[in-house]
Amino acid sequence: MSAAPDPKSSGHMTIWEHLAELRSRLIKVCIAVVVGAVIGWFLWPYLIDFLLRPFHELQPDTDLIATGPLDAFALRIKMSGYIGIALAMPVIMWQLWRFITPALYPHEKKYAIPFTASAVVLFVMGATLAYYVLNPTLNFLIEIGGTDIEPLYTAPSYVNLIVFMMLAFGIGFEFPVVIVALQLIGVVTPRTLLGWWRTAMIVVVVIAAVITPSGDPISMFALAIPMALLYILSIAVGAIVLKLRRRKATKAEQVGTSG
Repeated sequence: MSAAPDPKSSGHMTIWEHLAELRSRLIKVCIAVVVGAVIGWFLWPYLIDFLLRPFHELQPDTDLIATGPLDAFALRIKMSGYIGIALAMPVIMWQLWRFITPALYPHEKKYAIPFTASAVVLFVMGATLAYYVLNPTLNFLIEIGGTDIEPLYTAPSYVNLIVFMMLAFGIGFEFPVVIVALQLIGVVTPRTLLGWWRTAMIVVVVIAAVITPSGDPISMFALAIPMALLYILSIAVGAIVLKLRRRKATKAEQVGTSG
């Protein structure tokens, strides 16, 4: 960071102006989530059909059960909220971006769109992988219990499992975004990260074991292996971006010297 930014261009405000700005952004986010939740209420029948496909592939003639009169209603309310947050995510990201933009330097702002886009794509990839891993995970959990136990899943327990698995995989796939960001701001270098690869693999396995809600080896390794590959990929991406940045800085110096 070379020169200090101009107060107007950098958006310097008083603490009260920051609080007012934050309140305005939060109100807009809440409105977007509420609207999304209303839409989610009507989308719930289609979503539950989608979520039940892995379960029906293993037990085609079995349905989920509810052990209480309010279970189905409470589940629909909760899932409508989750859908509302998902649908409102573009608004949430935009409001967050608008809130932090004044604090960033011009050369930092240009990374916002690539980082946001890559974070969304990686999260969707992780959630999609979790959805397809659920079938072998359920099969493992059923078989490990033995033939004397007949599985009868309640609707909340099944839906919570698949939603939390998709969330865990999505968060796990955000790992390379953090690694690339640390390289760009100079906290670590690609060479350092490459030297830590053995330790990183252990950390990846531990993280995968902790955040997977089922705790079974299938889902754990289904998350750990892609995270390990993404770690290597993030080092390569960071090295390429840093190389391009140095090349651009060298050209700028040469132009300034010749001028």
